Amino acid sequence: MKRLGILLVFLLTIGVLAACGSDKSNSTASESAKKEITIGASAGPYSDMVTKAIKPGLEKKGYTVKVVEFNDYVQPNLSLTNGDLDANLFQHKIYMDAFSKQHKLDLSPVIVVPTAPMGIYSNKFKSLDEIAEGSSLAIPNDPTNAARAFLILQDQGLIKLDDSVSPLTVSEKDVVENSKNIKFKPIEAAQLPRAVDSVDLAAVPGNYALAAKMNLLDALALENMLDDYRNRVVVNTKDEDKQFVQDIEAVVQSADFEKVIDDQFKGFGKPEWMLTK
Repeated sequence: MKRLGILLVFLLTIGVLAACGSDKSNSTASESAKKEITIGASAGPYSDMVTKAIKPGLEKKGYTVKVVEFNDYVQPNLSLTNGDLDANLFQHKIYMDAFSKQHKLDLSPVIVVPTAPMGIYSNKFKSLDEIAEGSSLAIPNDPTNAARAFLILQDQGLIKLDDSVSPLTVSEKDVVENSKNIKFKPIEAAQLPRAVDSVDLAAVPGNYALAAKMNLLDALALENMLDDYRNRVVVNTKDEDKQFVQDIEAVVQSADFEKVIDDQFKGFGKPEWMLTK
């Protein structure tokens, strides 16, 4: 009887271990065979980019792709973290890092994509050469976007910034030369498209310009954007080595993706990897 009991315990142990191994194997196989992807994106050009330039490439690889649009910059990351999304496209690195730190999230970028640049727009002047002494320029009132505006002005020779300051944190106090004596008027970024009618010039971020049906190519100058300001596909860090993430990256790196960008997203600035490949 004692031997029989030992034998039964042994057989039960083997059965449990086999079942655990089978469950683990099935789980791994299921994960590697994942063929349904949900991608979140901000409504407008970036959900269009997913739908027109990324989704078709993934479908050719055998995936079923669902695109979810968001009208805010909070839910896409929270939805990614809780598993409602597999990836999202709406944010630049500076925002991702700050949001992740604030909400204790573990997110990783996959690849940077072409992004609508900030531009200097005017209904008064037809070129930057026409800018008069003391002209008013509306700029975003948040530090990140304001820094971008000052960099455009420096690139165009309208101001000079302190060489010692980081390009990610420049502000009006870092302007050391202002040959046209431009008057800066900080305004909430979302209101900048309307400000074009009430000031001499306005520095309008690309997403707000497109939302207001402005043509990026109408800008007097477009931003030479740093890659840290360009939007990127983002996933949960625990997923970054999975096959579906590698396939998203491959699709964005494809010639088909770049053709759609060239044909349908005119004025979007390409990231460094696209310009140097």
